[in-house]
Amino acid sequence: MQRLTLTLVSLMASLNISQGADPSITKKSFGELDGKAVTEYTLTNANGISAEILDLGGIVRRVHVPDRDGKMGDVVLGCKDVASYMKDSPYFGCITGRYANRIAKGKFTLNGKTYTLATNNDPNHLHGGEVGFNKKIWKAEALVKEGEPTLVLSYSSPDGEEGYPGTLSSVVTYSLTKDNGLKIHYKATTDKATVLNLTHHGYWNLAGHDSGKTVLDHELQLHCDAFTPTDATAIPTGEMRKVAGTPFDFTKPHKIGERIGAENQQITYGKGYDHNFVINGKGGTLRPVAKVVDQGSGRVMELHSSDHGVQLYTGNFLEGAFTGKDDQVYQQRQGLCLECQRHPDSPNQSEFPTAVLNPGETYEKTTIYRFSTQGK
Repeated sequence: MQRLTLTLVSLMASLNISQGADPSITKKSFGELDGKAVTEYTLTNANGISAEILDLGGIVRRVHVPDRDGKMGDVVLGCKDVASYMKDSPYFGCITGRYANRIAKGKFTLNGKTYTLATNNDPNHLHGGEVGFNKKIWKAEALVKEGEPTLVLSYSSPDGEEGYPGTLSSVVTYSLTKDNGLKIHYKATTDKATVLNLTHHGYWNLAGHDSGKTVLDHELQLHCDAFTPTDATAIPTGEMRKVAGTPFDFTKPHKIGERIGAENQQITYGKGYDHNFVINGKGGTLRPVAKVVDQGSGRVMELHSSDHGVQLYTGNFLEGAFTGKDDQVYQQRQGLCLECQRHPDSPNQSEFPTAVLNPGETYEKTTIYRFSTQGK
């Protein structure tokens, strides 16, 4: 019955006749990890927008949205199976944690004690370590809540896992909203002081993951007047530098490829864009972050978040190294990441907003990727 439901949903989407249908959630097996079942959940809203999400790492494996002519397309990059996500994936579509992005030299000091983490991005710590949240099977609960298909994922990270202090209880909730947004709500508590920075690491290509096109012609606007420049190892220097007059100024729309080859030390360090931008406005308040437009398809993605920063990464290290889902070989700059986050290396940089979570406190934030179309 589940297989039949999935087939019908896919058929309706392909024919663009799903508008007005009831929101739904279906599930199917996606394989196993160490003898434990991995499940894929398909969330479909009343407009026919769908997202396929794994309980492995909270990976958003597919997002189907229409182009200006109503043709559905999958706009996220991904892997073909569990083994590829565990071995080859450059964090495609996953939850990264405990600490997304980098911590300098894999060390931080909290309440007088120094903690040592894996330096899995030599010489620094990246995305929670060797076996981060992206490689864990989360407990899943699927439901339709107030007319919106919703997937609630929870994971308890034990004290000392990957070197981090405290038992951390995390809940990440995905929902497809009535206005075609992929909404991600994060909530976490701890029994001991720790550092925490969760994000979604989706690689987007609004032309379609299988289009063969790069994102260089995507137009990007960022509601960010400053960014955090880095050293040669991608660790912020501590400066919050104004973007005005630099290739990092996306306060008005620019094609991503317009200045990606500029003679600029920061561009050279990242082999393109791989930098944290400071979101305008007050952290903790849901506000506009970015707008991405693909003129070819007419697809538009608008990003809102309550976080402090957003990492712009332009797939600089996608170089055809492996074959992804649907037998696609992803080339350099074929995907775009917009990762809402605390600033990189915040545990070692007191001038940045704190990433410390104490017992009795609740870590909470919301990010929304909303999809629409525009004419030629």
